[in-house]
Amino acid sequence: MKGSEDVAKPQEGRIFPMADRRKESDPNVDRPKKRIFIFLLLVSCVVLVGVAFLAWWVPYVGLENIHPSLPLLLAIALACLVLFGLGGALTLVLTIIRGKNLFFNRRIRGVVIRELFPLLVGVGRCFGISKQDIRRSFVAINNRLVLAEAKKVKPHQLLILLPHCLQNHECKVRITGKVENCKKCGKCKIKDLVTLSETYQVPIAVATGGTLARKIVVEKRPKVIIAVACERDLSSGIQDSYPIPVFGIFNRRPFGPCYDTDVDMELVEKGIQTFLET
Repeated sequence: MKGSEDVAKPQEGRIFPMADRRKESDPNVDRPKKRIFIFLLLVSCVVLVGVAFLAWWVPYVGLENIHPSLPLLLAIALACLVLFGLGGALTLVLTIIRGKNLFFNRRIRGVVIRELFPLLVGVGRCFGISKQDIRRSFVAINNRLVLAEAKKVKPHQLLILLPHCLQNHECKVRITGKVENCKKCGKCKIKDLVTLSETYQVPIAVATGGTLARKIVVEKRPKVIIAVACERDLSSGIQDSYPIPVFGIFNRRPFGPCYDTDVDMELVEKGIQTFLET
């Protein structure tokens, strides 16, 4: 399974069965590499082992002078800490590989979102990995964990959250806060997204930034969010919305960031069908 394309196959027919096949040639929608996240996770584990060893070795002489058993006790304590970290990392990797909920999946997702992502961004800089690549990998891993959790909800408990840049820049209609104002002229994908929302009776909203997105989430109180955005906004939105599961879909930027962006309608529809109760 790779990134946002890993959504389970829908059980019903699609409204957009052949939508947006040009994505293969769009450099802005390269499939995120989950191995980047896993690589950085393993490097962090190695660093953890090294730090633990140094923390034991450096005070060794002094501790031994205090009491002969103190170096052994410290070694046992640090070994337990390392084993706990390695066990958590192994559980996370197995969950990612198998795509199934292993043990405390929600807690694992929380650790990934709150603790590991900021840590791995720092580790990635040491290896010259761009923050954008790490963000794409993070979103892919998050999607994998959200799918492993496989929460099924009613239509009103699902929210489609969109960026304002999907709207055509020449459009004078204000859709922020009320997407239903869309005149469905067909110049952008808002028309198709509104059609999906009406077909599946799923709430849909457009946000101009993180502050408004958080306000919408608080007002709508969804149990699952399907979010379309760039790498930066998706990664920050996933962190802000936790513990609500957020399934991220990268937008396309054929004209650059934040300007007449696009989205794969087939992926959005697959996401809706995946999380809706049947």
